[in-house]
Amino acid sequence: MRALWLILSLILVPAVGLAQGEAAEQARLAARQLEAASAKLDTAATARDRVKALTETIRSYETGLAAMRDGLRRAAISEARLSKRLASRDGEVAQLLGVLQSIGGEPSPVVFLHPEGPMGTARAGMLLSELTPALNNRADALRRDLDDVKTLRALQSEAAARLQKGLDEIQRARTALNQAMANRTDLPTRFTEDPVRTAILIDSTETLEGFASGLTKIALEESEPAPINIDGQVGELPLPVQGLVLRRAGETDAAGVTRPGIVLATRSRAIVTSPSAATIRYTGPLLDLGNVVILEPQVDTLFVLAGLDVVYGQAGQVISAGTPIGLMGVPAGQEGAELSNQGDGSGIDRSQTLYLEVRQNNTPLDPQDWFRTDKDG
Repeated sequence: MRALWLILSLILVPAVGLAQGEAAEQARLAARQLEAASAKLDTAATARDRVKALTETIRSYETGLAAMRDGLRRAAISEARLSKRLASRDGEVAQLLGVLQSIGGEPSPVVFLHPEGPMGTARAGMLLSELTPALNNRADALRRDLDDVKTLRALQSEAAARLQKGLDEIQRARTALNQAMANRTDLPTRFTEDPVRTAILIDSTETLEGFASGLTKIALEESEPAPINIDGQVGELPLPVQGLVLRRAGETDAAGVTRPGIVLATRSRAIVTSPSAATIRYTGPLLDLGNVVILEPQVDTLFVLAGLDVVYGQAGQVISAGTPIGLMGVPAGQEGAELSNQGDGSGIDRSQTLYLEVRQNNTPLDPQDWFRTDKDG
């Protein structure tokens, strides 16, 4: 009778809900996104406006790669949970298979004997006849779980290969974008930067406020700005990079520094674009902010973006919304980190930070009142 109690426990223990189906679909969706991005890259190679086409391609790759990492992460978690569950029940599975084998064999007189006589034999026979379908169902469920493990492992292997291919292609797109930006000569200009005045202003400036107030002094032959007004877009401007808010305006960082802008956590080599049409007021290193791009979307309003690794454009150029203005960097010694699918989706896999500040009439304002910070990029 002990074997019967074991069988009953196997049947009555509810199955643990798993997310392997969701993980597999997530990874397949990401693979389709990467395929679409790959097709865009081929189109961008012959597009008339290569900068715009390559920018859209890189953004598509960033979205697809993020989804692929998430799908891989979900698949790995599901596979580990399922394997652990099956491993913990090896003994039960072995006994279940043994009972099923004995039930499924050719009947013999010995099988039908019972210590309590004919009545006990009859009762055991009826109980077994009722349990057999449930036992078979349970065995089928275990077989499906084993098949799911095999499927998830194969999916992870395939997705990892597709992820590597996507990383190679996005790097090709970045290289092409660098070349396209270097070759671009069709941008209108509002002024010409005076390098001597710029150097003097940088050397004499100790604060971002001081530098911002002196920007007009480094311009030569500046024309009147176009009558652009983005007041109607305030609160709806897209973030310049795919990222999550790591630190809000006025919050103090670990070094005890408090700044009026926000800090966005981004992935390595993420593309940074202009949130709106704007005039480039400055590009280059500044103070302790690293590489900086300062945009003027309208009169007396500045967007300050700091922490980039590569910057595009020159002071005085007028650019449209969505124009690339730079790329984020990659931590030293972590050049291959883009392939990793580590992290829980909450931002810990975003190793780079972009500082974003809004200034109006040289007074800092909260960027979260200007940008859609509730969405990732």
